[in-house]
Amino acid sequence: MPIVAIVGAGLVGQGWAIVFARAGWEVRLYDVAADRLAEAQALVEQQLYALQAHGLLQDAEAIAARVQTADSLDAALAGAAYVQENSPERLDVKRAVFGELDALAPPETILASSTSSIPASLFTEHLSHRHRCLVAHPVNPPYLIPVVEISGAPWTSADAIARTRDILAKVGQRPVVVRKEIEGFILNRLQGALLQEAFRLFRDGIASAEDIDTTIKDGLGLRWSFMGPLETIDLNAPGGIADYCQRYGAMYASIGAAQADCPAWDDALVKRLERERRERLPATDLPARRFWRDEQLMCLMRHKQRNGETNG
Repeated sequence: MPIVAIVGAGLVGQGWAIVFARAGWEVRLYDVAADRLAEAQALVEQQLYALQAHGLLQDAEAIAARVQTADSLDAALAGAAYVQENSPERLDVKRAVFGELDALAPPETILASSTSSIPASLFTEHLSHRHRCLVAHPVNPPYLIPVVEISGAPWTSADAIARTRDILAKVGQRPVVVRKEIEGFILNRLQGALLQEAFRLFRDGIASAEDIDTTIKDGLGLRWSFMGPLETIDLNAPGGIADYCQRYGAMYASIGAAQADCPAWDDALVKRLERERRERLPATDLPARRFWRDEQLMCLMRHKQRNGETNG
């Protein structure tokens, strides 16, 4: 049974533990705050039983038994083929953690970070075995949303990229490779472009927060749950993507010229958004709504699996 070390037992680390345990790996869960580990293990078990209730896995008890906590980083890393780091999104923390990982992990072990925006070169340049270090950025929760962005530093070996892609595919994820380092990788740059326009539309009084969300969830999002934006436009003109670009390129160029400024997420704008959101969803209801979100994702995953998807 292959071994994975999950370093950092917060929400993302818990999600990774489910991904690997579900796929038959032995999981060693470690956190510098040892008092978090029991709670993390309990939450992993809770989510496994929720997945089982939705028919998305079998024998949650046996899967949960594969998730064990480690009382030291040494113990977590012993014999591990792969490490997934989930420390806070701070460069100084990443550099320190990867220094420890590189010193302690077996020489062939892949060291991957869950960072959502920091290029691997910024926290691995000083390492002796930096060729095996990279980013493997998941979408939360990774056991329900399978895409993972693999982004290496200039010195990350092709073998490390290939092995990571193979491991992640075999545990049910959908890996994509970022060919050149860039802040935010692919997903957050695409999400950021959409958020900037959403903030602009709200700031300028063009639409309410609720109507902006409705346009995505009951419009674009329905297509995007099974195809991307480039395939979308390829299918939206009789002659395919070139025909679409000929028909609508001038319109998007005109729109793009008006999107040159980046809306400031200042206190006044954020407070207006916060007020509208809290009217729709009181802060006390946020945890319950997150569970609702995961339930909806489980239903969507089940639907996709019935139609041929093999992720998870």
